[in-house]
Amino acid sequence: MTPVTPDLSGLPPGSPSGAPPGGTAEGPPNGAGGGSRLTAVAPAVFVVLWSSAFIAGVPGVAAAPPLLLMFARFALAGVLLAGYALITRAPWPRGRAAAHIAVTGLLIQAVQFGSFYTALGMGFPAAVVSLVQGLSPVVIVLAMRLLGETVTRRQGLGFALGAAGVVLAVADRVSLSVWGVVLCLVGLLGLSAGTLYQKQFVPDMDVRTGTALQLLVSAPAVGLVCVAFETPRVSDWAAFGASVAWMVLVNSIAAFILLNKMLLRSSASRVSTVFFLTPSVTAVLAWLLIGQSLHPLAIAGLVLGGAGVLLANHRAATM
Repeated sequence: MTPVTPDLSGLPPGSPSGAPPGGTAEGPPNGAGGGSRLTAVAPAVFVVLWSSAFIAGVPGVAAAPPLLLMFARFALAGVLLAGYALITRAPWPRGRAAAHIAVTGLLIQAVQFGSFYTALGMGFPAAVVSLVQGLSPVVIVLAMRLLGETVTRRQGLGFALGAAGVVLAVADRVSLSVWGVVLCLVGLLGLSAGTLYQKQFVPDMDVRTGTALQLLVSAPAVGLVCVAFETPRVSDWAAFGASVAWMVLVNSIAAFILLNKMLLRSSASRVSTVFFLTPSVTAVLAWLLIGQSLHPLAIAGLVLGGAGVLLANHRAATM
């Protein structure tokens, strides 16, 4: 049993090159040098793309209500990706497959991002929101253990450290908004449940049409909540437009296509390990790009939470 990095090839160790199980994922042959390099750098590229969403969201939620920002993101990204899928003649899901993909979209897109960006709008630092999101591997592995696998002492300690890290990270914000903490936890559950649901019920969906459907289903759901609970008004169109453009092209299309490809080629627990790195990367990006500092307790929470999720996911990362 030796530690391994997330396996994005989808092939058992020692297998000859070829298509991943199910034969649905597209890409160069595994033996091609370019394909191997792309597989190797995919986790790092995904982490940077994913983390940048929180940075782009800071000026966005300052210019408009969070759910209005999410509605614009989902609607534009969904239309663009659907157009691309039609041009490339990608197969559209039907029947139960379409229904399952719609559920994953509502969980991963609407519930997760609607909650996280509303917390950002309440003043939570981007790195703190990212830390809560980074606990997704812990939730996913714990759920898998509850379905029949045992939890080791090392993992139990990891869960405790991860929870303590979250408490420290948000300790200086609880007095401002308990609802912000609740929203972060709801976003975490949305991401974790959606990842498990997608891997269980639609593990072989086409990443073009599947992601497009997820976005198109989430847009009206978030739009209705926006109209019901927010005042949909934009105070700074330049900041709003720049934020939406980045999140549409980079976060909703590029990052999610990459995420769905990784889910096609590997287990949910292995893919989820890339979220271990998002809090640190988000903190660095926030410091470099928007000058957002962190309270000492939040920094301690980032360190403690990172150690906790690594311990908690120890067995999932060892095969």
